[in-house]
Amino acid sequence: MRPAPRSAAAAALAVLALASCADGPAGRESVTLTIAANAISGGKNSESADWVKRWVIPGFERAHPGVKVLFQPSGVDDEQYKTKIALDFRSGKAADVVDVDGIWVGEFAQAGYVRPLADVAGPAVGSWEGWSQIPEAVQGLGVFDGKKYGLPQGTDGRVLFYNKTLFARAGLPEPWRPQSWQDIIDAGVRLKSAGVATPIQINAGTAMGEATTMQGVLPLLAGAGAEIHADGKWTGASRAMKDVLGFYQRVYGGSGLGDPRLQKDAKGRDKSFQRFAEGRIAILAESDYFWRAVIDPRDGIAPMKDRDTAVGFTRIPAIRPGAGIRGQGHVSMSGGAVRVLNPASRHPALAWQLLAFMHGPEATKSQLAGQARISSRGDVNDEVLADDPLLEFVADEVLPLTAYRPGLAVYPQVSAALQEATSAVVNGRDPAEAAAAYRARLEDLVGGPAHVSG
Repeated sequence: MRPAPRSAAAAALAVLALASCADGPAGRESVTLTIAANAISGGKNSESADWVKRWVIPGFERAHPGVKVLFQPSGVDDEQYKTKIALDFRSGKAADVVDVDGIWVGEFAQAGYVRPLADVAGPAVGSWEGWSQIPEAVQGLGVFDGKKYGLPQGTDGRVLFYNKTLFARAGLPEPWRPQSWQDIIDAGVRLKSAGVATPIQINAGTAMGEATTMQGVLPLLAGAGAEIHADGKWTGASRAMKDVLGFYQRVYGGSGLGDPRLQKDAKGRDKSFQRFAEGRIAILAESDYFWRAVIDPRDGIAPMKDRDTAVGFTRIPAIRPGAGIRGQGHVSMSGGAVRVLNPASRHPALAWQLLAFMHGPEATKSQLAGQARISSRGDVNDEVLADDPLLEFVADEVLPLTAYRPGLAVYPQVSAALQEATSAVVNGRDPAEAAAAYRARLEDLVGGPAHVSG
């Protein structure tokens, strides 16, 4: 064959050069991936931004020669960030990997902004090693309608904290392991008889905002065997909801077991922290944040020098053994952030590799930066939480049975209605009446009775 003319050879080289821009082994040098998060160095979530820039990007680029990763930082209010990334998704301009609050997943999925990971990146998602290290309940943070839309980052769990000194005064056992709501009430009665000012603190009312819902209503509802949203409907004035409001009545309805004034105070939650630290509250329902940031002996908001010896913790029991959701005897609620893939990514397979890299064991440990915090990975938690009994307890015994808020746009309004219902009970209204008023409000919020059960 005759050699190709010089012009034909030049054309062939040009074709090869164009091919090098494609997402494939021949031309990875031109591939660019992006990561977006509400984090910015020197500002909001600075540590997270620094981790992406100093650990994730250089590490991934070393492992994938020719791939460039860019970080798109933000440092704004969460709702502003949510609006921004929603617009980016809608316009097809979102980053390849995007940080979102777990509570936004369902809303974004329904809007078509995000799709299940496997739909975006293919079968490689299902074979990822990390799934075996993330408890199924924790995976739920990124699940909507039974499909996995994102990988959970760190999470938390709700427990009952109790003052061992006050329990000893009342002749209560240590360790304390309540198996029912009645066990909590019985302990409160004994504590009251022993002279404890406020035996029980379960967040209630509107002043405490989402803390009422997450630390109070939703764990109790799970313990009564229901979730606030299931099978496409919102839980209304069901038997479980009436049981929850009935429990609030037992604590705040004249028994003296809880302080109703604290639930109406604009700074009531902070005051409850301080009173627990001072030994004036015996049982308090909170997340692990309370242990690591509020009563931490060194850097806490309300430090307890004897925290490690004076404070006990236990799982939240169901109303009766085995009566909780999924037939559980104990329950919890969790929150946290997830990372999702952009369905419009030009390089979905590589974007998944980046996402999986960010959630591998080494990446997860590096993001913790030596701090004792709960990650989504069991192997990492086993390694980094061994010296913190509460966080290890939450990781091992609480996260496997936890649940999450529904990631739907109307949820914040539903949450406010739940807070109003507890406020009504604290103010003396009958639980059944408060439940009926809540249901009426709920129907207005979610589009009518067809969307409500109970």
